[in-house]
Amino acid sequence: MTIMEYSQDRLAAQPIGYWSGVANEIIVGSIRAALAVEGLTQPHWWILNHVAGAAPEQWTRASLTARLSPFDRQDTDFEAVYADLASRGWIAETGGRLTLTEAGEEGRQRATARNLKVHERMHNGVETADYVTTLNVLRRMITNLGGNSDLP
Repeated sequence: MTIMEYSQDRLAAQPIGYWSGVANEIIVGSIRAALAVEGLTQPHWWILNHVAGAAPEQWTRASLTARLSPFDRQDTDFEAVYADLASRGWIAETGGRLTLTEAGEEGRQRATARNLKVHERMHNGVETADYVTTLNVLRRMITNLGGNSDLP
């Protein structure tokens, strides 16, 4: 796929808010569509990945919700997401600590494969250095305007 080329001056005059918003909509929409095939939302995905990547039984519902809430833009009812994952048999709780079940890991792996396809399409024709530069530019703008640019 090719994109139209424009002069540096013309591009420099473009509103970053518009372009970052369009990028957010299409990227997040594509990821959500891939997750939806598995019946998952982004919060499901976040929980599965955090529990899978943690030291055994590191997370409680409260500690994981506190970790994820700053990144949530959907006013997620995390308790409902935990309940859904538990009813599927994808997470288990022992003494209030979360663990991923075998079925949960299998579902997470299927969702990972779907997300990887989205990421591959998104990164097509984008060099790693350019991607990193883009993230750092956005992080700098966020910091300049008083936001939190730390990585999730």
